[in-house]
Parts: sequence; structure tokens; C-alpha cells
Amino acid sequence: MPNPTAVCETTAGTFTVELLVDEMPVTASNFIDLAQTGFYDGIHFHRVIPKFMAQFGCPNARDLSGALGRPGTGGPPANSAYKILGTGKVVTRTEARGKGCIPDEHTAQISNAPGTLSMANSGPNSGGSQFFINVKDNARLDWFSPGQSKHPVFGRIIKGYDIVEAITEVPTGKAGKDMPNTPIMMKKITVVDAGPTGRDRSRSPRR
Repeated sequence: MPNPTAVCETTAGTFTVELLVDEMPVTASNFIDLAQTGFYDGIHFHRVIPKFMAQFGCPNARDLSGALGRPGTGGPPANSAYKILGTGKVVTRTEARGKGCIPDEHTAQISNAPGTLSMANSGPNSGGSQFFINVKDNARLDWFSPGQSKHPVFGRIIKGYDIVEAITEVPTGKAGKDMPNTPIMMKKITVVDAGPTGRDRSRSPRR
């Protein structure tokens, strides 16, 4: 069965991602669950760096003023759960620093190449909802590299890479370091062909 895809509609344009459920089922299924429950809808990109990456997925970044908490520090609810696509196994997002975290999936050796989606984290087993999209070869961030950074890849852009590249190149700095001066919001993520364990095969209802 082909991997599911996600159509990501932002205020700066639309791009489509293949979610690597076949190789990274734990991490990809976490993204699918969050997308299908509307978790990502209305969140802004809070960190963009040219020739590096665009970071997204912090619920605090719904309001870039910091009223909900500092953008870049939030995540999904602690002790929330989701099912792994294909097996139906339930994974609980364990609590750490007030947010839910998933286990590191250090299995498939997929490099942080341009156009890949990779989990953001602050150390072992600290990934939750935040991820970044590489716009250069960031192999030094691979979990199987000799460095300290360990960021597993779980998706790749299959359409609209130019949109993401453009997002990384917008002016930043007025509201915070690396934060776009003109906010870029995720309007909706639609997951297609998520299979029988997904909540919905073709749409992403809002919470």
C-alpha cells in the first residue's frame, strides 16, 4: 500500500508531503493523528532560517506574541494517545516539561536531505508535535550521525518544495530571532489515504 500523503495549506502557498509510514510508523502516525484532529490548523511557522530549515508545530505559535507561552516550547497534551497506522498499536505521549512526547524512532537511516521532514527535539525522547523541513543537506542532524543532534526523518516533500524554500527566505527578526516578520500560518493539513486505523481518510476536522 502506498504511503499516505498530507496536503499542507499555508498562507504562503501549498505543499504536499509523503509520510513514511512504511519506514517510520511511530513518528509518521503521530503526525497523522495530530493533523487529522486539527492540532496543526492555525499554527504559525515560528522559526525559519535561509539555506537551513523551516520549523513548525508548536501550539504556542498560534499567537506569536507569546500569550500562550514562548513559541518553540510547546507540544501536544501530555498522556494523549494515538494509534500506529497499520498495526493499531496505541502509543501514549508521555509527559515531559508539561507536554506530551513520543519515543525516539531510531530505526530507518533516512538522512536530513533537502525536502525532508524531521522531528524537532531537545534531547532523547522529547519530540512531540514540532518538526522542521530541511532546505539543505543537514546530514549532521541525522540520528545515526556521530554528532549530538538526533533528528529522525519521517516525511518528504513531493510537491511544492519551492513554497517551503520561499518560506525560509522571508524577512525575520522584528518579533523574535528567526521569526517571520509577516506571520505564515498553516490553514489546514489534509491527510489522504491514511488507511483503516486513521481517523479519516481524506480530511482534517478542526478540534
